[in-house]
Amino acid sequence: MENPRVIVIQKLYSYYLNKDSEIVFNKHKYKKFIKDVVKGTIERKDLIQNLLDKELKNDINDNKTELLIKLMIMAAIYEFMFMHKTPIKVIIAEYLKVSDFFVQGSQKNFLNAILDKASKLSRINDNK
Repeated sequence: MENPRVIVIQKLYSYYLNKDSEIVFNKHKYKKFIKDVVKGTIERKDLIQNLLDKELKNDINDNKTELLIKLMIMAAIYEFMFMHKTPIKVIIAEYLKVSDFFVQGSQKNFLNAILDKASKLSRINDNK
């Protein structure tokens, strides 16, 4: 069975390439999760982009950072912010697994560093 987060990234990628296309969610054990993350990431993209612009602008170069990496970061930030039942370590580990499908080793290290930093910014209230 395909990793649900791989499907999330594929759906987000096709959406960003053609914003007018309808996003179809096929039958999958984790269909609700996939749908929630894809739709949530798109619906809250301004909020996520604000966090990126404000806190991670020195780390992410819009012109140099590949779209796939940015989508993984955005989907992970969505999960950090809105899916509090999933531990941060699990989200980071899952997106690093996803990155194996899409990117090279050095980009995986970059993704790991960014997700680690983003997780600390996105879940500030977890300590209370």
